[in-house]
Amino acid sequence: MLRISPQDIETHELHQWLLGSIGPRPIAFASTLDDNGTPNLAPFSFFNVFSANPPILIFSPARRVRDNTTKHTLENVLKTKEVVINVVNYSIVEQMSLASTEYPLGTNEFHKSGLTAIPSELVAPFRVKESPVQLECKVNDVIALGNAGGAGNLVICEVVLMHINPNILSDDGKIDPFKIDLVSRMGGDWYCRAQGDSLFEVEKPIRKLGMGVDALPKSIRESYILSGNDLGKLGNTEALPSSIEVEEFLNHQRIQAILSSSSDGLERREQLHEYAKELLTKNKVQKAWKALMCDLINRN
Repeated sequence: MLRISPQDIETHELHQWLLGSIGPRPIAFASTLDDNGTPNLAPFSFFNVFSANPPILIFSPARRVRDNTTKHTLENVLKTKEVVINVVNYSIVEQMSLASTEYPLGTNEFHKSGLTAIPSELVAPFRVKESPVQLECKVNDVIALGNAGGAGNLVICEVVLMHINPNILSDDGKIDPFKIDLVSRMGGDWYCRAQGDSLFEVEKPIRKLGMGVDALPKSIRESYILSGNDLGKLGNTEALPSSIEVEEFLNHQRIQAILSSSSDGLERREQLHEYAKELLTKNKVQKAWKALMCDLINRN
């Protein structure tokens, strides 16, 4: 492994290592007002949600590495204590990027980016009409993490009102990840789009008490065919299939073909593990378990 000590490299180098490593990062498209009431709009990828009760978002406008100056957004929230966080989806990513340009103080990035400013209801800063979710916030606190270039400033925001475009909702009234089409920040010029094959489901283990990888039979746990993700899916099962279920599965056409194709135990196990891996790829975990258990029963 490459070892990097933060004390031994320049801040701009460390910054690139961190941003290349920690991602994808959600983007806070922050709308604020200056003392003269001029809108400011800027994206920040040091951002996330940290609490639901109270509803807290935190983003961090860091001090510029090159000259240790502060962002206009930070200066505005320190004075006004209000901000609107607009989420960024694929349809506005180029305009969002344009708004990140370091225009002179007093420039209206809504005009520069071509995005539409619409009034908020409970705070003064404008919302971005094109954003699928807009969160009006009051600023509870701003915590400076340092006073040198690259130091973050944690802007702790409490959501006082959410606006959600109904077009991104699924039939059951929840936000549909395919419809919202979010983008996130990677290192350098790279972004990530939450769409297509990049979206997948992982069943939450909190719904049940999975047996864990350590409880898997040794031949399965040490399989060179099954990946760590495969073992994780198997370990999220509460109990092994019953012997009756496995006996019934032995009559499965694919299993019969594997068992009759070779008298060699190792080759048979490899084929069963390959079949189980196919099933796990399709999230057919119970069937995968039965395929794996066919090997164990066959050897006993």
